Order: sequence, then structure tokens, then C-alpha cells
Amino acid sequence: MPDQRSESTLAIVEPLALAAFLATGALAGLLAGLLGIGGGAVIVPALIGIFGYLHLDSLWAPHQAVATSLATIVATGSVSAYAHDRRGALDWTVFRVVGPALLLGAGVGALAGGAIAPIWLQRLFAVFLLYTGLRMLLRLQPTASKPFPPRQRLLGAGVGFGILSAVLGIGGGVLVVPFLTRHGIALRSAVGTASACGVPIAAAGSLGFIVAGWERPGLLPQSLGFVYWPAVVAIVATSMPLANLGARLAHRLPTVALKRIFGLLLLAVGSSLFHG
Repeated sequence: MPDQRSESTLAIVEPLALAAFLATGALAGLLAGLLGIGGGAVIVPALIGIFGYLHLDSLWAPHQAVATSLATIVATGSVSAYAHDRRGALDWTVFRVVGPALLLGAGVGALAGGAIAPIWLQRLFAVFLLYTGLRMLLRLQPTASKPFPPRQRLLGAGVGFGILSAVLGIGGGVLVVPFLTRHGIALRSAVGTASACGVPIAAAGSLGFIVAGWERPGLLPQSLGFVYWPAVVAIVATSMPLANLGARLAHRLPTVALKRIFGLLLLAVGSSLFHG
């Protein structure tokens, strides 16, 4: 006879989890539009926390958080890239060169990420949060100081960015934008091009984590490999409309002060994740 208490608990957890995923998407979208940060910086730590708080966590919680974040970026990155392209802010010449390299690197990175112990994957992401938080606090802005790299170096950078972005569950903007602006691409075009770069990273990274997590024991129900689809759908549903609201609010709110506050928050969250 089934355990009625277990069934009752499941019935309570599911709506709570859905609400938490919707809230995560809303927050990620709002902050992306308001502060220009990638959604992965919000989604990955939020999912790790949600999985634990609602007792949905497994041995693979960090992997599922990273893989799920990447899957959301396929949708949000495509919409963002389309919007930037309509405004003429997407450099297709650069993207055609670096896109395939990002695709390759992200696939390799996801497969490698699947082999990393959960605690070390979580600590790698914690280091990323600490780095991002410091950049926001110090307001570091790259300036054009180097000539545009030759094709081979651009390909190498693309593979490296793809690997690191897939392992961290991010779209790569925090890596691609400084690289492009440092090599003479205008900030507006760098941001637009980076949004497009997130799509091959997310697509190949998601597929890689699906393969790496295929039939692993202990994954959450309704997962495909490491990707947890209920969270993907909920996060995408709220992140895209809230990103538009955030972009509008960016012209009315003190974004410099908000970035510093969020930078401190990232430092606190990164420190907590690093220590497990």
C-alpha cells in the first residue's frame, strides 16, 4: 500500500517548487534587464538552494542546476540575440568565426563537467560568483587596448570560453564582452554579439549534460540527463517578460548603487557555496 504521508508531501512540494522556479525566472530576468548580468549567476545558486530547501536535492544537485541553467539560455539567448540583431548590434562577422568554436568548446565542457565531483563543480561556480561580484563592486570596464586577434586566436578563445561557460552554466557574456571590447569592438556590438554567442554555448552545453547524465541514478524525476525540465519551462516563462521590465527600470533606478549591492550579495553567496 503506498505511503499516504509521502504522497501528501509530494503534493505540497510540487506547487512550492513550481512557485520557486517561477520566482527564480522572474528575478533572473529582472536583474538581467536591470543590471545587465547573465541569468546563470542567479539561476544556478537559486536552483541549488531550492533543491535543498524543498528536499529535492540529490547527489547531482550542482550538475542539475548548471545543466538546467544552460537549457533556459537556449530560449532567452535566442530572443535576446534577435532583439540585438534588429537594432544592428550583432557583429555577424565575429559570430560566424567564433560560433562553431563555442559550440565545440561547450560540448566538451559539458561532458567534462559531468565527470567533476558535485562539490568541486559547486566550488568552481562559487569562484565565478566571487569574480563577478568583485567586478561589479570595482566597476571594472575593459578598454580597447589590443588589435583584433587573428582567426586562429579567436577560434582558440571561443573553444576556451565555450568550455568554461558550459561548466559554469552561463551564457558566456561575462567572458565574451570584455574580450571583444578589449580588442576594439564597441560595447554595444560586444553585448549584442555575446548574446548570440550564448545560444551555441547553451545548446551544445545542454546536449552535453543530457548525454553526461543519461541514466545516472539519483536524478530528479522528469529530468533528461542532468537537465530538469519543469524548472526550465517555469524559468523561461517568467524570465523573458521580466527582462523587458528590468530594461525599462534601468532608466529610472540607480543602477550603479544596485550593482554594488548585488555584487556584495554575489560575494556572500559565492562564499557560502564554496564552503559547501
